[in-house]
Amino acid sequence: MIAATSSSPARGGGGPAKPVEGERPIRRPATVAKARKLRRTMTYPEVLLWQQLRGQPDGVKFRRQHPLGAYVADFFCVPARLAIEVDGAAHDRGDAPSHDAARDQWFSAQGVTVLRIPASTVLADARAVAADILATARASFPLHHPSDGPPPPQAGEEQE
Repeated sequence: MIAATSSSPARGGGGPAKPVEGERPIRRPATVAKARKLRRTMTYPEVLLWQQLRGQPDGVKFRRQHPLGAYVADFFCVPARLAIEVDGAAHDRGDAPSHDAARDQWFSAQGVTVLRIPASTVLADARAVAADILATARASFPLHHPSDGPPPPQAGEEQE
């Protein structure tokens, strides 16, 4: 149902290096403006999926039309470093497949995993798609997340 690309950086080739922990990719003013425009003109499948992902379901926060470098991810979960792309039929035509591949490679070099979801799948069952996305995001979180409660005791500490 959902295709994911690896978050491991490409080996041996050139391209951008993986950012240092806590460092964000450069936000370009033109990309931010594009993201704002895309938020106003979301496709119907994107709107359906956003209705499921907004409001921090299961304690997981998503951003819509989030700028990353020169690109705009349809949805992005910051702690999981997970970008979600809803692909309509246009992604199969012309130079779109090569553009998507280059985009996915750039995201991967930044340590971001990309989930590509066909728009038809979202239209068929947006709730199931959202549940799959949440499961993927939760699996990508650090070992402890604040919404899970207090952290476990460290080695040598007594449990109360």
